[in-house]
Formats: sequence, structure tokens, C-alpha cells
Amino acid sequence: MRINTHRGGKLRAFGALLGMLLLTTTVYADDIPPLEERLQLCGGCHNPDGNSVIPENPKLAGLDAKYIARQLGDFKAGKRSNEIMSGIITMVDEKEFKALATYFSGQKRSDGTSDKPDLVAQGKQIFDEGVIGTAVPACAGCHNEDGSGSDKFPRLNGQNPAYVVNQLMNFKNKVRNNDPKAVMQAVAKRLNEKEIAAVAEYVTTLKEAE
Repeated sequence: MRINTHRGGKLRAFGALLGMLLLTTTVYADDIPPLEERLQLCGGCHNPDGNSVIPENPKLAGLDAKYIARQLGDFKAGKRSNEIMSGIITMVDEKEFKALATYFSGQKRSDGTSDKPDLVAQGKQIFDEGVIGTAVPACAGCHNEDGSGSDKFPRLNGQNPAYVVNQLMNFKNKVRNNDPKAVMQAVAKRLNEKEIAAVAEYVTTLKEAE
């Protein structure tokens, strides 16, 4: 009886290759830090519960998970830049995005407050009705009346005003351009700095509808 040594060699080679792939996958998986460790990294800027107390940093709590994951992907790909995040994202693997996004999405957004009633009143009018004279659409049209947002447009209610101002100015000056179809760039371009400040003060006072 002749043994097909050629076929046997192929099977042994396939088995060895499969073993190497499984070993590589196991080692790679072990290299990915647990979620708890990653949250320590994120928590330095955004707080462990995603409610940043640093005015210039965004609250991540309650943002749509798909939106968070997309922003992380944009930072990773260089489509969105920030002096701090552009460095941090190099330490985070894309395989971790979903878990991080799901975690922060599930956290309760803390309420914001404002001591600038005049700006809040102006911001409410812009948010609800837009600015007719400069063709600025109502913010509520994309971000919802309660500022709860969606997977395409971020949640704004309770967000840190300084962060909102920075992002609107970035869109206005085309420093940030990862918005779908350049919608936010077009909107921010038509807003003056006082209107931007007013919108930021108003959205922080918004609370999600129950």
C-alpha cells in the first residue's frame, strides 16, 4: 500500500500554519488591555463616567455609540485632529473602539448650568428657529429639540460650553472638516462669534426629554 506523502505533507503544513495563526491571534488578543485599563486612559480627560469637568474637553456620556466609534476612527485615520487626542489614539487599537463607545454611550449625561441668561435666551432662539437673516438652520433640526442627537449628529444637551464654542469655531475656520457633507462647516460659517457663544450657553442648559 502506497502512502500519498505529498498529500500528507500538505496536511502537516496546513496544520502548522493554522497553529501559527491561532497562536498569533491569541497573543494579539492578550496584548489588548482590558476595558478597565483603557478607561483610566480616557478618564484623565473625560472622567471615568464620561462627564468631563475640564471645560475644553467634551462629555462623552450618553453620546450615540456609533457616533463615538466614528469619531475615534476619524482621529485614528487623521480625518480629525486634536493635539491631545491625536497622540492618545495611537495607543488605542481599532478593535477597542466598539467596547469604549458602548461603555460611554451607556453612561448618564450630567446636567450643565449657565450664569449667562441673556446668552441662553439668544441661544435658544437660534437653536429652535435658526437665524433667518443669514440662512442658519435651526440646530434642533439635526440635534433634536432636546439636544439628544443621533448616530450622525452628536448629543449636545449638558455639553461643556467651552468645548462647543471650540468645535463651532473649528468648523467655521475649517480646522475640523470631518462632518458629513460639510453640513456643520456651512452652518458655522454663517454664525458670528456671539451667536456661537449663545448656542453653547443654551445647549448646556438643555435636558433630555423623558
